[in-house]
Amino acid sequence: MLDLQRLRALHAVSVHGTVGAAATALGYTSSAVSQQIAKLERETRTVLLEREGRGVRLTDEAHQLVDAARELLAIVERAETELEERRGVPAGRLTVAAFASAARGLLPGVLADLARRHPALDARLNEVDPHLSVDLVAKGAVDLAVAHDWDIAPLPAPAGVEQAAIGDDLCDLLVPAGHPFAGRAAVRRSELGGERWICQPPGRVCHDWLLRTLRAAGHEPDVVHQADENPTLVALVAAGLGVALIPRLGRGPLPEGVVEVPLDPVPVRHLYALWRAGAARRPAIAETVRTLREHWPAASAHPSRTAA
Repeated sequence: MLDLQRLRALHAVSVHGTVGAAATALGYTSSAVSQQIAKLERETRTVLLEREGRGVRLTDEAHQLVDAARELLAIVERAETELEERRGVPAGRLTVAAFASAARGLLPGVLADLARRHPALDARLNEVDPHLSVDLVAKGAVDLAVAHDWDIAPLPAPAGVEQAAIGDDLCDLLVPAGHPFAGRAAVRRSELGGERWICQPPGRVCHDWLLRTLRAAGHEPDVVHQADENPTLVALVAAGLGVALIPRLGRGPLPEGVVEVPLDPVPVRHLYALWRAGAARRPAIAETVRTLREHWPAASAHPSRTAA
């Protein structure tokens, strides 16, 4: 008899690519995941993982088991959904994936509210890139994702994944205090040529949006500094090293030496909640989406312009 938790561990490694990432997603230690898979190998008398550089590679036999695990986990999810629906209250474990600024600026209040209102619900957060989170929902690795897109880079939602709008997050141009744009009422996109840009690395939604937007305005962006986190980008602007486009969600108050200037038109990114169609009846999904929308006005409010 194959153990479902061990199959879940193997499935997580398949989805997330490494034992460490799978452990983070499941809320276990890496050694615990490795032990689960080692026991599964002994039970099946089959090698499931092989070393490949610093990571691991699933064997052909492991891929067969992953396919079976996916079907079994889907059956379990349907059963849990039906039971939760009959009880009519949010309950059980709910894994939520969110991109960094949503994890910082929106999810803490939402998760605290859910814990207070629904003690039988065990909501857990994983911080991931928005495009990765959609795939994780589709594969059943997480129950719900908070993701975003931009007007020129729509978020793809694969078949079997449903979504609901949460709200719109405005984006501002941040410049050093001595910059010629500081003090302007607004700056047009056509004026952005020749700037030294600070932004996230290639492959991130914000980076791709910046390149597409500036090129559409006839400018080839000069990206001089790259960092993953928005607070790091703001710190680089404060040091006078360039300008940046930063969304308001999770940004916090600006430090001295950084000035916010509105762009015309204002860049907007749209936030969504996404979940698998098969889980749409879960009260936990409906209540989490409702709570996300309830907290959005406060989370998206304009941050203080100066640090305390």
